[in-house]
Amino acid sequence: MSMLEKYRESVEEFKRVDHLYHVSLKYTRTVDIIRSAIERIISTYENSVECFIEFLKEEKLAPTVPDNPVGKAMIVLENIKSKQVETSMNLYLKLRRIMREPYGKREEFRRHVTMTTELDGEKLEIDIDKIKEYYDITTEFLSFLKKSIEPYVDSEEE
Repeated sequence: MSMLEKYRESVEEFKRVDHLYHVSLKYTRTVDIIRSAIERIISTYENSVECFIEFLKEEKLAPTVPDNPVGKAMIVLENIKSKQVETSMNLYLKLRRIMREPYGKREEFRRHVTMTTELDGEKLEIDIDKIKEYYDITTEFLSFLKKSIEPYVDSEEE
């Protein structure tokens, strides 16, 4: 799959995050919706990482790429020096770990619906405000990705 296709998949997946955040969470305040939003954010990052991997191959900066998603994220982190990429890849890796942990629910069907879990001995509480923070980081990352691959996007569209 081409760099442009991966980018478009990232954007399409993020549209689903957008809907979950702005519509679903507003009307259905459950931990299941929070988890769905996190899963879609992870999927957005997976496609974005694939896009960056294609970019790095084009630039001949990543001759060998591991098959696993974490390895690919590490290649992106090593080769693209940007605070935005660092923040986003750390979030992506953290969210992947969070989704594997057992979780609890608090205040479902209320404004302060919260998913609770533990990661590295630290208690985490993920609520609507935290999802908004993840949403904003991902929005900025997609903008950075678009700017990074723009020269390639223009040539592919011709």
